Amino acid sequence: MEHASQQLWLIPLLPLLGFLINGLFGRRFPNLLVGLIAVGTVFGSFLWVVKSLQALGALEHAHVEHYYTWLESGNLNIGVDLMIDRLTAVMLLVVTGIGTLIHIYATGYMSHEGGFYRFFAYLNLFMFFMLTLVLGANYLMVFVGWEGVGLCSYLLIGFYTLKKSAGDAAKKAFIVNRIGDFGFTLAMFLMFVHFGSFDFKTVFDKVAPMAVEQTAGPLTWIALLLFVGAAGKSAQIPLYVWLPDAMEGPTPVSALIHAATMVTAGVYMVARSSVIFLRAPEAMDVVAVVGLATAVMAATIGLAQNDIKKVFAYSTVSQLGYMFLACGVGAFSAGIYHVVTHAFFKALLFLGAGSVIHALEGEQDMRHMGGLMSKIPITFAVLACAWVAIAGVPPFAGFYSKDEILLAAHHHHPWMYWVGVATAAMTAFYVSRAMFMTFFGKYRGHHHPHESPFVMWGPLAVLAVLSLAGGWYFKIPHFLEPLFPLAEGAHDETLVYISVAAGAAGIGLAWLFYVASPALPDSIANSLGGLYKLVYNKYFVDEAYNAAIVNPLVNGSRSLLWRVMDAGVIDGAVNGVGSLSRSIGGFVRLFQSGNIRSYAAWVTLGCVAVLVALGMAGGR
Repeated sequence: MEHASQQLWLIPLLPLLGFLINGLFGRRFPNLLVGLIAVGTVFGSFLWVVKSLQALGALEHAHVEHYYTWLESGNLNIGVDLMIDRLTAVMLLVVTGIGTLIHIYATGYMSHEGGFYRFFAYLNLFMFFMLTLVLGANYLMVFVGWEGVGLCSYLLIGFYTLKKSAGDAAKKAFIVNRIGDFGFTLAMFLMFVHFGSFDFKTVFDKVAPMAVEQTAGPLTWIALLLFVGAAGKSAQIPLYVWLPDAMEGPTPVSALIHAATMVTAGVYMVARSSVIFLRAPEAMDVVAVVGLATAVMAATIGLAQNDIKKVFAYSTVSQLGYMFLACGVGAFSAGIYHVVTHAFFKALLFLGAGSVIHALEGEQDMRHMGGLMSKIPITFAVLACAWVAIAGVPPFAGFYSKDEILLAAHHHHPWMYWVGVATAAMTAFYVSRAMFMTFFGKYRGHHHPHESPFVMWGPLAVLAVLSLAGGWYFKIPHFLEPLFPLAEGAHDETLVYISVAAGAAGIGLAWLFYVASPALPDSIANSLGGLYKLVYNKYFVDEAYNAAIVNPLVNGSRSLLWRVMDAGVIDGAVNGVGSLSRSIGGFVRLFQSGNIRSYAAWVTLGCVAVLVALGMAGGR
């Protein structure tokens, strides 16, 4: 069915206008006007998405809009094309809807920070690139958005320019993402070699009739390289290390980029490329195993963290692992389902954590909190909604999407289900631990807690409703069925009861440790000795990377590239040319005595030399 043009370009253009206006003129604007421009442009994108979806109807087929040819050379023809189908529609609503709420929250959270206009300019620029990524109708358009969100992540993580740890975290995120992006780039090269195009429809139409690869063939390599890119953007082993450090950025950045949008780009890209992955079972097994391993490892680290934002950061890494587990076992719609519900409750957890930090004037260590339930009751109430959602308590949002993934995992390999259940128990435990340490018991801090203003808790209330009701209201797997018709595991009530019981056990154990017997955790930690130290120090992965990669590169750069190549070869060559020029000049200067008789003598000698040379030449 053909549809009239919906001007899809307006969806990313509006935030770009917000970036340009605030970036160029925001320094002269009051904060209120900067906030109105930033929020208004993102909300305008949300409204245009809704309007476009209403006009396009059921979206039985993808709607593509071609604007102009970007690159044309030989067989290569790349257009600036935007596309909307059911998968795009889900992502657009999440990005613009959650993005609007976070922008509103940020106007309150950042109201006393310097560089207010700069922050919102960066935030709008991020929205432009994220929407370009989601709307792109070919891999190169996706890659433009992909690189753009990486740039904005660098700018926003390092927003506090005078804070060294923020600058280091920004550089770490940028470099690690570039490693993943190299895999994405190689995948596109292979794609063009084999299919002669980057266009989704062209590539997928050529892949569809191909047989499932029994051994590693071109589709397997393309899928694996795409997954390398996804692992960088969505923080999977071994490229997950940037995301926990990204918490150095302002809390709204953590909520928008590192919970609800950018880090799910990898999951979106794998789901978008499902036609390729389904014909590369070896690559899908890698995706599933890496996702599950990441979910388990990050969950164990989250058990022992004391920084409230770090707990939720490792929770994000773990939940992203769940999403890749779903994609790896062929349950793409379940993975996207979890993208949506996770956006609700994880954005709420981060923004709620920001409300707690705001109430305690910057304190993030949960050991200096406690007893805040009565002091900031609204923040507690909304965070409790995210708590039950992520813990998998029925009938809240996380329960539905998590169980879709676990059932699909059991259908694929039963052992994956049991590992996933254990991870669900740990998830319930560490989130409950954070809630109990923050809101229960006695207050252990030194500040005077105060509730956040309405501009902050208002968006939290909306996210709380979505965290409670979003799972059963938004039936994402049914909506995506035309795109992902593959059976994703039969419904088994026994398996559901087991996973719910695991979540309840995690909550109960956390209550025992941090409410009923608060001395018990320290006792157990001491008894575990080295094992607890290993988990508390995040398995020393960063230290291992520093020892094996970072320090050799830095030291090698200083000794070889700087002292030998730069100072020795390059500077030596330049300085040598200068010394030679000085030496020649010094010799020639000897002839410049200023004595006329001396000059006459040199001329006479010169003439004699010329005559002698001519005579010798004539003699031959």
